[in-house]
Amino acid sequence: MNPQGWRQAFSVYTQPEVLGMIFLGFSAGLPFILVSSTLSAWLADEQVSLAVIGYFSLVGVAYSIKVFWAPVIDRLPLPLLTRVFGKRRGWMILSQVGIAAGLWGMSLLSVDSQLEQLAWLAVWVAFCSATQDIVIDAYRIEVLAVKFQGAMAATYVFGYRLALLAAGAGALYIAEFVNWQISYQVMAALMLVGIVSTLLIYEPRHELNQAAQAVEQTLEQSFNAENNTVLLRWFLDAVVSPFIEFFRRNGRRGLLILALIALYKMSDIAMGVMANPFYLDLGFSKKEIADVTKVFGFFMTILGTSLGGVFVLRYGIMRPLLFGAVIVALTNLLFAVLAVVEPNLYLLAGVVSADNLCGGIASAVFIAYLSGLTNTAYTATQYALFSSLMTLPAKLIGGFSGQIVSEHGYEGFFIYAAIIGIPAIILAFLVMRMPPAGDAVP
Repeated sequence: MNPQGWRQAFSVYTQPEVLGMIFLGFSAGLPFILVSSTLSAWLADEQVSLAVIGYFSLVGVAYSIKVFWAPVIDRLPLPLLTRVFGKRRGWMILSQVGIAAGLWGMSLLSVDSQLEQLAWLAVWVAFCSATQDIVIDAYRIEVLAVKFQGAMAATYVFGYRLALLAAGAGALYIAEFVNWQISYQVMAALMLVGIVSTLLIYEPRHELNQAAQAVEQTLEQSFNAENNTVLLRWFLDAVVSPFIEFFRRNGRRGLLILALIALYKMSDIAMGVMANPFYLDLGFSKKEIADVTKVFGFFMTILGTSLGGVFVLRYGIMRPLLFGAVIVALTNLLFAVLAVVEPNLYLLAGVVSADNLCGGIASAVFIAYLSGLTNTAYTATQYALFSSLMTLPAKLIGGFSGQIVSEHGYEGFFIYAAIIGIPAIILAFLVMRMPPAGDAVP
């Protein structure tokens, strides 16, 4: 390969827009863990029952249903904020201030006497956090061309992982040496990273899309919306049109694309459900598992996503997408080998490193692929739909993981996890071979 070409490809990580995603990724990752595992630790430390802690985990549903209010973010201008900051930055500022206010409010409550208020504020933070995710995804897609989306995803993941460390281990350290209230106040203050970043970035250009306008006009005429309520017209334009436009642009190819989205991460997510129980059953200590999975996992994931971004820039999207599907399935076979040989910490480190490296490559390429599927008239809505479709089937399949391990052992389970990656490989190959339709990804 041409070394100069590789140097030019890696130089994408010096672009301001790409580097800026580190800080937006940090802003996205911080609230996510503060209303999930870190909040669970706080409640457990205050002797709250496990049943109640389980109920608190339901606040995370907001991240799975964000597609329902994504059309509002695509279409609704905010008084003053949209005029001052723009379509995307206005919503970003609002959601970030909402997160910071919610976290600060949580820090002022007593778990003993104000548990219900704490729950409502956690729901509020999760809602604002999911809203921020929608807007950041839309901004990322609109601010740079598709060929840069792999690199944008890589720096976003880096920032997100840093936030998980700050809001996970960092929050626990502060709670241990001071208290939980101060810990959450510090986390609320760290949201300034996202707020300042939003003030410094520029608003993407928003141009009228003639194809989208044609879809909306056709729908309005079909439902005679001109003579009906403003609400009906808004619903047709904001909610129905993104789906119609996607299939009009992609034709029958659209069904294959949606199937690929639903199945691409299935092998990876299904395997992840049983990873920690597997390590423990092999006899590794919790410290050894943490050292290997967190340290090696962090750096190898960052390396993988960085390589994925470069692959997209050099080779386009479809060939790296197919490559990612293949290597993710193959790494599951490494876990099957680990299940039948003598447990060895160095072998564990090697397998975990390979898994995180390959998973990072596939994730960056897949995010770039999803980004290229959106129409800029409906960026937030279509990407929210794709990201929900990406995880839902895999999570449903993952629910059967324990039963498969019980019946066939870990070796059989990891072979199964590799096999369910084959449909994604086939679909990626078929989509790659089909001629692009409309503005679809080449």
